[in-house]
Amino acid sequence: MPPAAPSPPYVFAGFTVPRVMFQVLLALAPVLAVLVYLHGPMPLALLVVAALTALACEALALRLRGRAAKPALRDGSVLVTAALLALAVPPGLPWWLLAFGTAVAVLLAKHAYGGLGQNPFNPAMVGYAVLLVSFPLEMTLWPAPGAGWDAITGATALDTLRTGLRESYTMQEILAGPAFGRVGASGGEWVNLAALAGGLYLLARRVIRWHIPVAVLVGLAVPAALAHLLDPGAHSGAAFHLASGAAMLGAFFIATDPVSAATSDRGRLVFGAGIGLLTWIIRSWGGFPDGVAFAVLLMNLAVPLIDRYTVPRIHGEPR
Repeated sequence: MPPAAPSPPYVFAGFTVPRVMFQVLLALAPVLAVLVYLHGPMPLALLVVAALTALACEALALRLRGRAAKPALRDGSVLVTAALLALAVPPGLPWWLLAFGTAVAVLLAKHAYGGLGQNPFNPAMVGYAVLLVSFPLEMTLWPAPGAGWDAITGATALDTLRTGLRESYTMQEILAGPAFGRVGASGGEWVNLAALAGGLYLLARRVIRWHIPVAVLVGLAVPAALAHLLDPGAHSGAAFHLASGAAMLGAFFIATDPVSAATSDRGRLVFGAGIGLLTWIIRSWGGFPDGVAFAVLLMNLAVPLIDRYTVPRIHGEPR
């Protein structure tokens, strides 16, 4: 008797979960390198804490669910979650806070919904949002670039800009402060440039597609540019927003999560544009200086609706 035919799909493009995840980790290396250059070994230490915590929580969850742990621990998916969270938090964040946020990301945002491929929300952003809401002071103080272990922490450029405008300082007076560089946040310009380089690598390797990153950046840049054009004394321009906060990290690494993002090409454009617009709105009027995490989570909620109206209907399927 001939051997049974393998089950479909029969076309294999080579994009296994481990290959994709480790390509993402490789693309994040420039971001880590810039952070280490600016802040010393603190970002690397936090990355190790997040990785160890994520692996331990993954193993625990799989054991409680009666699943084999080794395949999941080797596919790199939980390490990507840990890396995104570790690179998004301030380098001076206490290690136990990062461990707590990582545990929330893995246990609550991932395994509470069934594990890899089942989570409706981006796990790293769930952990980040929980930390930001629970510990706002620790999550909004960043060390000055180049200060190393003994860095003096201060508010981010986005927070400094919002506070300065509320206190009736002029845009020129605020942007002349030490928190700002030539285009965006001091040091943050290089972090965003490194994230852009990593994102272009993922595009070149076809790990991600262009629709979401481009839509996120356009959705952020266009309203920022229009608001700056109408009232330059109250709104910073598009370049500042693109070079500050987690703009590039969010566009290329966070919003492109294939599980929690929209499915079709049109849906990805809507999904990405919504993230960019919400990020600008939260940065301008929200209660937190950088709105990337909340924008991603809000658009994760909208994915079923977006897919309903953008995924092509199968021939013969009732409307």
